[in-house]
Amino acid sequence: MPQTFHDAPAWFRRALDVPYTDCNTTVDGAGIHYLAWGEPGRPGLVFVHGGAAHAHWWTHVAAQFAAVYRVVAIDLSGHGDSDRRDEYSLDRWCNEVMAVADDADMAGAPIVIGHSMGGLVTLATASAHGDRIAGAVVMDSPVSAPDPEMESSRRNQFRDPKVYPDTATAIGRFRTVPEQDHYEPYVMDHVAAMSLRPTDGGVTWKFDPRIFMPRRSAANELLPDITCRVALFRAEHGLVTPGIGAYMYEQLGRVAPVIEIPLAGHHLMLDQPLLVVTALRTLFADWEHSVPFERD
Repeated sequence: MPQTFHDAPAWFRRALDVPYTDCNTTVDGAGIHYLAWGEPGRPGLVFVHGGAAHAHWWTHVAAQFAAVYRVVAIDLSGHGDSDRRDEYSLDRWCNEVMAVADDADMAGAPIVIGHSMGGLVTLATASAHGDRIAGAVVMDSPVSAPDPEMESSRRNQFRDPKVYPDTATAIGRFRTVPEQDHYEPYVMDHVAAMSLRPTDGGVTWKFDPRIFMPRRSAANELLPDITCRVALFRAEHGLVTPGIGAYMYEQLGRVAPVIEIPLAGHHLMLDQPLLVVTALRTLFADWEHSVPFERD
C-alpha cells in the first residue's frame, strides 16, 4: 500500500525506504507471512508483534538494523497477512517464530524481540527453544498479572471488528488497546494503513477475533525454565510496573536486566521508537562482547 509521509522526520522516511521482501512459509498447514530486511547469512533478529497487531508495527524499528543483521518481522497466524486457523495456541505461535527464523537464512541462532502478547510468545519460545535462540528481548509484557491484551474487558473490544466505508475513515478511527497519552502520528498512520483488508462494504482490520479465545499458560510458569539470555524492557508509563519488573527479575534468576524506556507508553514503538532502537543497539553491543551470567 503506497504511502507518502512528507511531514514525517527524515529518519522515519529513510527507515520505510529500506528495501524489504515479503516472504511466506508454511507451519502446521497455515501460510505464515513475514517481512525480511538485510542480506541472508547474517546474524538474525526476529521481531514479534502484540495481539491484533502485525509485522508492520515493527517496520520503522526493524529496518534500522538491516545494515548489520538479517532482520525479520513475523505475522503470527491470525494476524496481518498470515493465514487464519480453526484454533490458535501458544505452542503453534512459538513454532511459527522458529520456522520463520529457519526459513529466513540467518547465521546462527537469532535474537527474538517481542512486544506485549508477542513478549509472551517470546518468553514461551525461550522456554521451549532456548538452545536454538541467542537471546530474548521482552517489551512491556507483564507476567505477574494477566497480559493486558488477554483481559476479558479488552478482549471484548476486539470481538467484532468494524467495517469502514474507506481507508481514510478507518485510519482516523485506529486506536490501540490499551490507549496511551502520546503517539507519533506518522507512525500511527503507517501502522493503521497496513492493518486493513478489503471486505464487503469497505475495509476492516486484518486480525482474526478468535486469536483471543485460547487459554494460554501462565507466563510466570515459563520464567524458571528459561536459560538463554533475556532482557526485559519496561515502558515508563506502560504496564510493567517497577514491582512487576522486580518479580520477573527474581523469577528469571536475577540475571536478566530490566531496562526502562523513558517517556514511553505500553506501545513503545509507537511513541518512542528511537529510544527503543537505541536501547536495542546498546543491548546487542553488550551481548556481542560479554559473557552471560548463569542463573542458579
